[in-house]
This record gives sequence, structure tokens and C-alpha cells, in this order.
Amino acid sequence: MSTPLKSLIDTGTKLYLDSVEPAEVDKNLAYGAVGATSNPAIISGIVAEGGLDSEIESMLADGKTDEEIAWALTDQLVSEAEAKFADIHKATKGNAGWVSFELDPLLEDPSLGLKEDDVVEKYIELGKKWSAGHTNRMIKVPATPAGLKALEPLAAAGVTLNVTLIFTDEQYRIAREAIWRGVNGKVDPAQFKSVYSIFISRIDVYTSKNVSLSEKAQGMVGIVNAKRVWKENQAFWADKGLPLQQELIFASTGTKDPKDPPWKYVVALAGSDIQTNPPETNAAIAESDVTFTRTVDDMPSDEVLSEIDAAVDVQKMHEFLMAEGVDKFVKPQRALLKLIADKRRELSPAS
Repeated sequence: MSTPLKSLIDTGTKLYLDSVEPAEVDKNLAYGAVGATSNPAIISGIVAEGGLDSEIESMLADGKTDEEIAWALTDQLVSEAEAKFADIHKATKGNAGWVSFELDPLLEDPSLGLKEDDVVEKYIELGKKWSAGHTNRMIKVPATPAGLKALEPLAAAGVTLNVTLIFTDEQYRIAREAIWRGVNGKVDPAQFKSVYSIFISRIDVYTSKNVSLSEKAQGMVGIVNAKRVWKENQAFWADKGLPLQQELIFASTGTKDPKDPPWKYVVALAGSDIQTNPPETNAAIAESDVTFTRTVDDMPSDEVLSEIDAAVDVQKMHEFLMAEGVDKFVKPQRALLKLIADKRRELSPAS
């Protein structure tokens, strides 16, 4: 019997979960998910529930710092998810079954005043460290200036990359070219896999507040942007003869406007590449009666496209969304460290 999520998968979409919470991973594996991703906000949510208190107590007894505990828990949760997707990774020869691990967001904290070259070197160091020994772990690097500079050496070292915080075709292009330069002649083509996370709903939140558009065009900018980048990505890799797909991840697919159905972006992008959906989005789809068909190739009318192109200042949008994105990148890591500090006082009051 077909289900809504099965109909989505049948269009050609790879369903990923935007969480590594163990129960959610199990639930989404049953839905047909073939991968997952993590970030500090997700880890914080799991820690806050209290299910990792015994591990935290043990690490406190070992004298670990709050930061060491945060990264040990992240590594543990991502590793557990990797084990659950390992059979899928093996069966697809590396085309699916990946779990993404995000590098330290505090490297982008503007308040720390870090030099860009130092941040680049740290990304390279951490990317190699956290990927070592993992067959189905992707390393998430943000498409910031420092993150983009780190991609080529990381790719050359054989690190499988998920470039995140991409809002524009220019960011995507710089990332793709850097990774392709890095792997060319240095990495076995049979092992090469890369993905590029295009954020969608955040763009539409921005345009709803900052760009005057008609009713037909408003709420479509993120979708149009993602489809254009997807089309370019398809064309670029088409003649490279690579056994594994170099894919887009359609990210930020949870709706922000309460008037929109929770599957607005899922419907619009069905049919190709990876959709990394929040648990609540996948759950809403599972409980719906929606039947998905391939739509990733479909574009709005020329009239709508022309209106969007005329009205949206891409550079201005990029600057705003990157500043906001870095803030949303940094704050959850700070919150995770604070949560662990609170756990330290709760679990070992004498420390």
C-alpha cells in the first residue's frame, strides 16, 4: 500500500531527516528515510530531555570540559545514527545512508574576532578529525568566506562534504568548483560524493518582510532559487562520468507561514536529490492524504520569474541571510554549552 511519504520517495526524492534523535531516526527509517543530519540545536534538544545525563555524569567524573562534553555527545549521537543507516550506505555503494556532522559554529562568531586564515585552518583540522574512521559521515561546512576556502583542501584529503548555509547560485558555484578542484586527480572517483544544502524557507521569510511582490510571486522565491540551482547542478555533473550522484540537499523545508501547508516545499521540490525535512514535517506528511508527483522540473510562469528577477536584490538578500544564518549557527552552540554547564551544576553540584 502506498503512503504519502512512499509516494514522495517514488518520485525520486531521497528522504533525509533533520535530526539524529534516536527515536526519530527509527521512526523515519520506517518512513523510508535514507539519511540524516545534525546541528547544535538538535543536540541541545536531545540533551535537554535528560536521556544523556548518565553519559554527562561519566564525562564530568573524567574531568572533561563543557566543550569536550558537547562534542563527545555530538559524535556519539551522529555515530549511532550512522550505524542505523550503514546498511543503506552499503547497499547504495555510498549514494545514500549518510549522516552529516556540523563543524564548530563558534568559528564564525564575529564577537571572537578570529582571523579568516585561522578559521580556514581550523575547519581543515576539524574536518579531518571528525571524519576519520567514519564511512558514512558527511562533514558540514558553511558557505561562509572561510568555509568556502576550506573546501578544496578538505576535498583533496578525501573528506565527504555537505556545504551548508547556501542561499545563492554564486555560493553554490564557488563551493562546487572548489570541491571539484580538490578531488580531481586526488580522490578515487568511485568514492567521491558531495552535496550542497540550499536553504529555502528562510528566503521566503526574508522576501515577505523586505520585498514587494505580487500574491503569485510572494512565497515562491526560495523555490525558484532552489530549482534554478538544481538545474545547474544537474547540467554540471552530467558529463563527468561519476558513479555517485553529486546532489543538492533541499534544506530549510519546514514552512514558516502558518497559512502554508507543512508540505509546501516538499511538494514543490519532489522528484530529485535530497530533502532533509524536520521531524514534524515528515510526521505531518505521514498523517496526510497527499500524493506526490515529480515537480522539481516545473517552474512558475515567465511573468512570475520576471517579477522575481526584477524585484529581488540578490546581493542584499545574501548579505542579510548570511548574517542571520551565522547568528543562527552560533547561538545554538552557545546554548548547548550553557545547557551542559547547567547539567554540570545539576549533576555534580560540588564542582
